[in-house]
Amino acid sequence: MARVRLDLAYDGGGFHGWASQPNLRTVQGEIEAAIATVLRLDVPASLTCAGRTDTGVHARGQVAHVDLDGVSVGTLARRLRRILPADISLLHASEAPEGFDARFSALERRYVYRLNDAGRVDPLTRGHVVAWPRGLDTEAMNVAAGHLLGENDFASFCKKRVGATTIRTLLELSVARSSNDTVETTVRADAFCHSMVRSLMGALVTVGEGRQEPGWAAQVLASRARDPRVKVMPAHGLVLEEVVYPPDDRLASRAIEARRTRSPR
Repeated sequence: MARVRLDLAYDGGGFHGWASQPNLRTVQGEIEAAIATVLRLDVPASLTCAGRTDTGVHARGQVAHVDLDGVSVGTLARRLRRILPADISLLHASEAPEGFDARFSALERRYVYRLNDAGRVDPLTRGHVVAWPRGLDTEAMNVAAGHLLGENDFASFCKKRVGATTIRTLLELSVARSSNDTVETTVRADAFCHSMVRSLMGALVTVGEGRQEPGWAAQVLASRARDPRVKVMPAHGLVLEEVVYPPDDRLASRAIEARRTRSPR
């Protein structure tokens, strides 16, 4: 068996998230079906990804792995590109180095959330930028973001799952405005729990609108309980941009460490 690494991009608007679900169109389901068709498999090979994106969330830098028997990676890539749907792109395929695990070997994931607070969005990008009806104070949002950095229990910003830890290390949370009134928030962490990025955005937007002071974000974090004032922002503004891995000789040790400290998300 050979482990194959797949680097992927997709428009999440037509999918019910990454993870396979019965009778629903998902990214994982489409790719697994395509691999089964190409290799004439009776049972689809199972994909493991770096981060399972929710319904409507996009990716430019998703990474997955799949274990296959006696396959030419180059041939697999060419055939997959012919039959994958137009909203999924296989950017690169390669034989993974020893110890590689798309999920557990990853050091960090980087997302970007985009919204336009002028209340208008270019029709050509409306599926990827949220039109926001009220102006935002990006300076106040950045002050609030500073209260959330580091290793913390992010239970206030996650949809909890039984037996799942909500402790994460938030490496970056920064807000910048582009020339066309698009507010871009970059979020980097070792890993994310369910709905964490969109909930963090909900808190920052509340501060950006002036409805709460920046220090309120720290209070929400410390409470370790969901606050009804923190809204989960729309999915289509969120893109998984990049997954970062250690050097090849540290892939296996990183995977062991991550399995020890994290739940199965």
